[in-house]
Amino acid sequence: MGRADARRAQRRGARRATKSGGIRRLFTWRKILGTVFGICLLGMGAFAVLYMVVDVPEGNAQAKLQSNVYKYSDGTVLARTGKVNREIVDLAQVPKEVQNTFVAAENKSFYHDQGVDFKGTARGLINTVSGKGKQGGSTITQQYVKNYYLDADQTVSRKLKELVISLKVDQKKSKPEILAGYINTSYYGRGAYGIQAAAQAYFNKDAEKLDVAEGAYLAALLQAPNQYDWAIATPTGKALVKERWNYVLDNMVDEHWLDAGERQRLKFEIPKTPKPLDGLSGQKGYIVDTARAAVLDQLNISGQEFDLGGYTVTVNIDRKKQQQLEKSVQTKLNSKLDRKHRKLDQDIQAGAVSVNPKNGAVVALYGGRGQAEKYSSNASRTDYQPASTFKPVILAAALDQESLTQDDQQITANTRYDGTSKRPVVGSDRAFAPENEDDRDYGSVTVQTAMNKSINSVFAQMGVDVGMDRVMQTAGKLGMNVKGLPAVPAQTLGSMGASPMEMAGIYATLDNHGKKVTPQIVKSAQKQGDPPLEMPAAIGDQVIDRKAADSVTSVLTGVVDDGTAHTAVRTAEGLADQQIAGKTGTSDDNKSAWFTGYTPNLVTSVGLFGEAAYDRTGADGKKVHKYDQVSLKGAGGGGRVNGGGFPAEIWADFTSHAMGDPGDFVLDTDMGAAVTPPPDTTPPSPSDEPSDDPSPSQDTPSEKPSSDQPTDTESPETPPPGTPSGDPTTDPPTDPSTEPGPTDSPELPLDPGADKRPGNDNAVTH
Repeated sequence: MGRADARRAQRRGARRATKSGGIRRLFTWRKILGTVFGICLLGMGAFAVLYMVVDVPEGNAQAKLQSNVYKYSDGTVLARTGKVNREIVDLAQVPKEVQNTFVAAENKSFYHDQGVDFKGTARGLINTVSGKGKQGGSTITQQYVKNYYLDADQTVSRKLKELVISLKVDQKKSKPEILAGYINTSYYGRGAYGIQAAAQAYFNKDAEKLDVAEGAYLAALLQAPNQYDWAIATPTGKALVKERWNYVLDNMVDEHWLDAGERQRLKFEIPKTPKPLDGLSGQKGYIVDTARAAVLDQLNISGQEFDLGGYTVTVNIDRKKQQQLEKSVQTKLNSKLDRKHRKLDQDIQAGAVSVNPKNGAVVALYGGRGQAEKYSSNASRTDYQPASTFKPVILAAALDQESLTQDDQQITANTRYDGTSKRPVVGSDRAFAPENEDDRDYGSVTVQTAMNKSINSVFAQMGVDVGMDRVMQTAGKLGMNVKGLPAVPAQTLGSMGASPMEMAGIYATLDNHGKKVTPQIVKSAQKQGDPPLEMPAAIGDQVIDRKAADSVTSVLTGVVDDGTAHTAVRTAEGLADQQIAGKTGTSDDNKSAWFTGYTPNLVTSVGLFGEAAYDRTGADGKKVHKYDQVSLKGAGGGGRVNGGGFPAEIWADFTSHAMGDPGDFVLDTDMGAAVTPPPDTTPPSPSDEPSDDPSPSQDTPSEKPSSDQPTDTESPETPPPGTPSGDPTTDPPTDPSTEPGPTDSPELPLDPGADKRPGNDNAVTH
């Protein structure tokens, strides 16, 4: 090599050395470490800023939604309402070994970690950024944060928020609080959110009754709820969930939460077959709506707020009695109606309420044919007249006030009244002469007979004798809503509106010896985390004298033994010798029919209501609109529907199966238990011949009551309040000196009395 070549080679080496040295100077280990350290500091600073600016938010609305759970009196589930099937439970309600199944499945280090798995979170972030799909790797705390505070999005920003919030939540909340939140917000499949709903969905039991094997299955489900649901899982899914179940239990043994010997004895239990969520079909909707309204009456919140959920409402409904009431309505009424081929039968609506008079509990309720067909409940509707079922209220007022007749005789079961039809009432400040059913004249009859045969003219006079203001006051004390009702003689015919619930309460008060009974549908109510709601007392004060109440009960036993309810009740299985009190009722134009009756431990009111099912033109050419009140006559292919028919038959069938061992009435009365009425001193009018129709129509006075089936006797045209039924120009009151009046003696008085006396504010001089 020449000198020139050597110089060129030297220059090339120098250039290479210069270049190599520059690279070394640029990428020294010191600089690399400094850069990495700087990036770490920058990341830590950014995280510190993020930690400061990201607060723990309020829980999201969806995570807070729960069901409102309604239960029968025995604790079994009646229905769940709400958009989300979730019932939050305290961790203390979940067995400790079941709690540990979730920790063993998801996060064995839960009890001593800081709430975050940095390695798993980093792996999830990298997979999200690189597009490799969604990946968890989260702790129980992180999953709780995702369920309760955030959402299921898998974005980088959401994962960073999850990290920060999880650290803060772990500092602010205890581990038990976090675990409770996790198992209550997680989704388990079958529409079940939270462990309580899951326990019901998969094992048909409450969370507090789960065992460790069942808990391990629910914990295993959380990895893939739909894939691992045994009812719909593929063979692969079943194998995977069993593998996961074993994994959970083995982890529990490793953590010393489960004895190895017990672990070996555990067998995989196949979950129950899924069933539809408890809905509001049949009578459930009516019961739930009635209970909901009762709870809202006690809460100062809106229905919308209540419907966000979290309430457990236990009703007084007895599941077996409820089933029996539904069966009795079906057997004694619905099975005899042909709604497809007989249009009239479409108009028939039934309502019933059964109450325990000792504690006021509503033990059974029938609201109609289901809310899909009839949304509002017939059990609480107040737009139909209770008719003659109001007559016991008049007698109760008379006995409680120790009222006198027009000739100063105290009113008792043996007091005699003139039962002549259309007899003008004496002592009223307005003309009123109600017609008995079929315009039948009864002559002189006792109060007992008048109740048995439901004689309008007698109770119209009695109402005036007592004073209609006092009658209405007594009705209010017994439980009827009398606000705004005028105290006029027409009310003696039961011309106001009332519901089966109201009538059951009134008769329950009589059954309870005059101590007020307010029917209660709700046994208890509580929002999760709050103290139980205090419900109003069902048993109140003594509102009428015990002797008065017991005397009315005594008289009402005669209606069953010798009156309009005799055939239907006494022929029912098991009721031939049972002590029973009750009263039938049939209203204007046969638009409603009732029987309300009671034994010593059960009061039930049954009402039938004629309600037009569709628009049409009536037989008289007038327009009938849907929901108008119409006659029941002809329902089931028969004639008049009176209180001693379908209503009494439903009552008797239900009571015979539901009353248990009611015992006997214990009555404090000198009228005896079921007074035997003395013979009438004046026979019925000769024109009153027996009829072949046991339930004659009010619309056709020519029809006569059957001699072997006493009929209810309501006026054919109940006047509106304040309007007399008799026309003074055509039916003037007779001269008081010759007008027959009530008395305790067999003879009719010549002078009904002209002075005002206590208990007779409406009496005037004649």
